[in-house]
Amino acid sequence: MITVVSLRKVKGNFYKAAFSNGEELRISEDLLVRYRLLKGQELDEAEFNEIKKKIGYDMGLQMAMNYLSYQMHSEMEVRKYLKEKEIETTDRNQIVETLKELDVVNDQNFGDSYIRTQVRLSDKGPGYLSQQLKKKGLAPEVIEHAMTFYPQKEQLAIALRSGEKFFKVQRNKSLRESQQKLRLQLMQKGFSKEIVNEVLSLLETEPDEESEYQALVSQGEKLWRRHQRLEPKKRNMKIKQSLYQKGFALDTIQIFLDEKEASDEENF
Repeated sequence: MITVVSLRKVKGNFYKAAFSNGEELRISEDLLVRYRLLKGQELDEAEFNEIKKKIGYDMGLQMAMNYLSYQMHSEMEVRKYLKEKEIETTDRNQIVETLKELDVVNDQNFGDSYIRTQVRLSDKGPGYLSQQLKKKGLAPEVIEHAMTFYPQKEQLAIALRSGEKFFKVQRNKSLRESQQKLRLQLMQKGFSKEIVNEVLSLLETEPDEESEYQALVSQGEKLWRRHQRLEPKKRNMKIKQSLYQKGFALDTIQIFLDEKEASDEENF
């Protein structure tokens, strides 16, 4: 017979049980109660081996339930978590099946909830979010259903808010450059080309001449200082190329260059 020598509470709902055969087992509270393990209790070899066999599954199930108590996770995330905790493959499979039966692991519910939350809290587009669900192991049809919670109307509203916020912090840039940067940003956030085009059409499409020229002057002055040691013709060409690439109109650039040259001649 094998006797329970001692029981000691350890981290979580687990106990460290020492047995007369020299073995120590980390046993969950649930397993402890189920087998009525108390100090001094005797077990035959079969009972002891049965407990050992169930420890991995039982411990893994407790860990998974605790993991899921903080937030929802996909089946793949739960499997990865259990693997990191060194739970055996057979036990992992059994644990996941139990969790699915209890409906605490349900990829469709997870996907639907994830998209609803992201639509409410984030500024990401459907392309980015569907990719995130794919990384979490969700099947294509599950993702497709989840994305129904992100209709085109919501996509446009979120992309438009993002665009408006973006334009508010643009300083000393041409409208064309700002639009190009916004297009890239929205595409990177996962919005479709159609949504991006609609956002750009709804936002400011005609430059304010005064603001545009002030932005040109701000950038032009920096370029003038950078290239001031060059021969005038080469200096003007470099400045003109740089400003044109930044979206400023050629005739406006020429006005700036003419004013700078006239100012330099007066100072000279």
